[in-house]
Amino acid sequence: MTIFQARQYGTKTLDANKSITRSSSPALDADVLLQFVLQKDKTFLLFNKDTLLTEEQQALYENCIQTRNTGLPVAYITGTKEFFGYDFIVTPSVLIPKPDTEVLAEQTLAAMEQKLNAHPKQALTLCDMCTGSGCVGLSVLRSALDTHLVSKETFPLLTLVDISSQALEIARKNRDRLFPEQYRQNIRFAQSNLFLSVPGTFDIIMANPPYIPKAEVLELLKDGRAEPALALDGDVTLSGESSRTTDGLALMRNFIPQAKEHLNSQGNLLVEAGEYNVQMTEYLMKDAGLHATHIVKDYAGDLRCACGTKA
Repeated sequence: MTIFQARQYGTKTLDANKSITRSSSPALDADVLLQFVLQKDKTFLLFNKDTLLTEEQQALYENCIQTRNTGLPVAYITGTKEFFGYDFIVTPSVLIPKPDTEVLAEQTLAAMEQKLNAHPKQALTLCDMCTGSGCVGLSVLRSALDTHLVSKETFPLLTLVDISSQALEIARKNRDRLFPEQYRQNIRFAQSNLFLSVPGTFDIIMANPPYIPKAEVLELLKDGRAEPALALDGDVTLSGESSRTTDGLALMRNFIPQAKEHLNSQGNLLVEAGEYNVQMTEYLMKDAGLHATHIVKDYAGDLRCACGTKA
């Protein structure tokens, strides 16, 4: 099988199973999986279409295609996903980073820049709640370092928080991939049910917590995508049990007041709640006493993040 034939095989096979995979781009999925198998980029595929795959490569590629046909996302098959220009390790223990969530990272960077413009030598304290793979908090810090928004002397103290020990293990691996040793001591981890085991206060709290109604979570996961329901279902109590609500806001109703209490004066809270619940999330922020609340749209023009500031 040549590279050209492999691309045709993968595209045709995945296209025939779109109802299961829920993929709108079978050709892209096939190419990404082929790049993974060959450890080559898209340019190599385009300019080496007559190159033969080895028997081992062909077998691995066909296995990847068949696995994708079960509904398992490409990122779980390859084990990585790009977010905000950085590659992150992902497993079924964490949500796959979504492009829409990059808006949360952008807004957090903007909040950092505003604070550092006012106090250039300040070392900010940040918290990434429900961190999962760590993609938001780690991307924010890596980008701030790459763009010289922060230096070694002003490198923030970031706390990554999740209730899942498996998620924190992935986040720790991503920290070690993205940051040299000299910065890692400023990036800490806390296994906690929201802020229960998180001491101190922060200048900025960012979060992409579960906010989807339980019924919709069950529907989303019917296709075998294997993403953790724990990271999606917003209809849970603080003890982790199903709440009596069905709007996906049970966890958010607990999170927002807790977050306010863990913010420093003039601290910023930035929360992704998507088209499902962002307007109610902003209302919860106002109800908790945060001011200057507003909603930010994502690149598709959909409501995405709610933001507020503590007086």
